[in-house]
Amino acid sequence: MRVLVIGGGGREHALVDAISRDHGTQIFCAPGNAGISDQAEIVNIKAGDISSLLIFVENNKIDLTVVGPEQPLEAGIVDAFEGHGKKIFGPSKLAARLETSKVFAKEFMKRWKIPAADSSSFSENEKGELIKYLTNSKYPVVLKADGLAAGKGVSIVNSADEAKDEVDKFFVKKVFGRSGEKIVVEEFMTGREASVFAITDGKDYVVLPAAQDHKRIGDNDTGKNTGGMGSFAPTPFVGESEMRKIKAEVIEKVLGGTEAEGFPYRGCLYCGMMLTSEGPKVVEFNARFGDPETQAVLQLVDSSLLDLLYASAEKRISSYHLQINDSAAVCVIASSKGYPDDYGVGKVITGLEKTLDGTKVFHSGSKKVNGESVTSGGRVLGVTGVDRGGIISAAAKMAYERLNQINFDGIYFRRDIAKSAMEFENRKE
Repeated sequence: MRVLVIGGGGREHALVDAISRDHGTQIFCAPGNAGISDQAEIVNIKAGDISSLLIFVENNKIDLTVVGPEQPLEAGIVDAFEGHGKKIFGPSKLAARLETSKVFAKEFMKRWKIPAADSSSFSENEKGELIKYLTNSKYPVVLKADGLAAGKGVSIVNSADEAKDEVDKFFVKKVFGRSGEKIVVEEFMTGREASVFAITDGKDYVVLPAAQDHKRIGDNDTGKNTGGMGSFAPTPFVGESEMRKIKAEVIEKVLGGTEAEGFPYRGCLYCGMMLTSEGPKVVEFNARFGDPETQAVLQLVDSSLLDLLYASAEKRISSYHLQINDSAAVCVIASSKGYPDDYGVGKVITGLEKTLDGTKVFHSGSKKVNGESVTSGGRVLGVTGVDRGGIISAAAKMAYERLNQINFDGIYFRRDIAKSAMEFENRKE
């Protein structure tokens, strides 16, 4: 089979790595990165260039296209490919609105009685009403950009004055561009977060092991939001009871609601959950695999990922048998100094040639220059440790040992990834 993976981050590297387990599969990746080039043929086409990607698929007889990032989904790549009779994994443009518009997602959840934080939405011309609303709000509250913001369009504010300053960043300074032309104001939820991936064909679905992401730049969840600084899977905080509720009250309601409203959801439905004292509630939906959760979650899947993605595209998930192993995986992100704000690129990455059993290095922001791997983004590498005995602390130890073999100028990483899970393991003992 010939497969095209679209994207060039750590998520796409993890997808390529998992798909490559199906021997005999020829994998292409557009635009890829330095690490992906070791496992797939790099195609020099940007992820958003839908017409060029479609021509490539037609000319190279690609059997299945797998969309990694959210931007092509928002642009309607699935609709375009399916309109030309091409198999593609991912939701339609209308279905992807569950991620690409927070306002739409909130209204959808209210219509279908999906548990989520209470919220209200305001546009730029409703700024006065928004300020009045914030003046009378109970703090802290969460402000979210309506559109895509690379995981950074979220602010937690603790007072009305702080909230007003944040509103100016959205509406006056335009820090999120058009994505910030509408703001969702959301109640602040407390509890443990979890990321749940449902792979669906619009009717049937399978759920991969639940994971947890670490969004904040600093240890102990301090500092600015990022695209994700690390992850672990499975999370011990999602038991059978919580998963039953997530399936019944979230996943199945989404599938039923999108079908009823005329845009059946196919692909990966990422359910960002908060495990509150009142039960699991939705923090956000994404219309694709998460990054860096994918780097950890896919290490727990023994059955063919390629078969699963193809079954979704062909609407035959019911015939797929998911096989999960008993491993634990921890992914630690190595980022460039200054991320998530301004950062330099072009720093030579050393130590990649070394190996350590039980670890994998997924490239996020890298490229090859004169045969060397150099940094090209804010998040550079996702170093992942896998313990086959299912011990999170052992997986984390391996990840950090491997990470200590790697260096580039300005390398930064959190040192507390999976700390909560390790504390839970210790209490169980």
